Amino acid sequence: MPLFKNDTFRDLVLLNLGILCISTSGILGRTIYLDPTQTIFWRALIAFFCLLGITLLQRKKIYHLCISAPWPLLISGILLGLHWVTYFFALQWSSVAIGMLSLYTFPIITAFLEPFFGHETFKTKHLYLGLAMLFGIYLISPEIDWENQQFLAVAMGVFSAFCFAFRNLLIKKLSKVNDGQSIMTVQVAIVGVFLLPWGIQSDSAILLENSSQLFFLALVTTVIGHSLFLQSFQKFSITTASLISCMQPLYGIIMGFVFLDELPDIKTLFGGAIILTAVGWEIYSIQKK
Repeated sequence: MPLFKNDTFRDLVLLNLGILCISTSGILGRTIYLDPTQTIFWRALIAFFCLLGITLLQRKKIYHLCISAPWPLLISGILLGLHWVTYFFALQWSSVAIGMLSLYTFPIITAFLEPFFGHETFKTKHLYLGLAMLFGIYLISPEIDWENQQFLAVAMGVFSAFCFAFRNLLIKKLSKVNDGQSIMTVQVAIVGVFLLPWGIQSDSAILLENSSQLFFLALVTTVIGHSLFLQSFQKFSITTASLISCMQPLYGIIMGFVFLDELPDIKTLFGGAIILTAVGWEIYSIQKK
């Protein structure tokens, strides 16, 4: 008997691949030397042209998508832009660990909000899993000096988490009947228009210096990562996808070690083990269901 029934194993692999791609945002947010509003504008612009080309080649009907649900797309697109900008501020003002870990309060926020959106009934297990991962994230977090910029970084990260949770919940129904690429095409267009006043002020020399990181951020992190993450909403609840995406801080810490020479301590490894256990339990629950 297969370990996972039907295509669940494949869907979990694709979701984790998307999370791995999204997790590259941590080191990119620390190494791109532009104002976050400008970084996100160029990220959205490059991603838009790439996604538009893909959707046109595949003859997907973006116009029909826009007509069918203009307000959820507009509001969720603005929330996505706010999520990206505030997250990159958190990364620039602190570190990869603090920025990513403060953002990853969003699965807990999602678990509590999703029943109010009528998508899922509240499950007690999600409360316990959320608390377990919160404790794991607490252990992974470095000590924060609340009298300096670190406080603002954490506040930005948590605000970014709220924006991300609300955005995901708003487009749950759309994700059930539309593919992730089409939704992302419309949303990055909204983000680009929203941030245009800041994007056109970018310094051309700095822009050229950071062009390779911007293209990677747009193509790998956004086009591949976020499209796969949105696609997972067709198979899993928002809460389940969000809980599994708590792998992202672990991926980010590993990347920080490889690329930024940040060596995790014992407390970090223990916190990571708690997160992995909680994620493993959620995957086991999916398999049983």
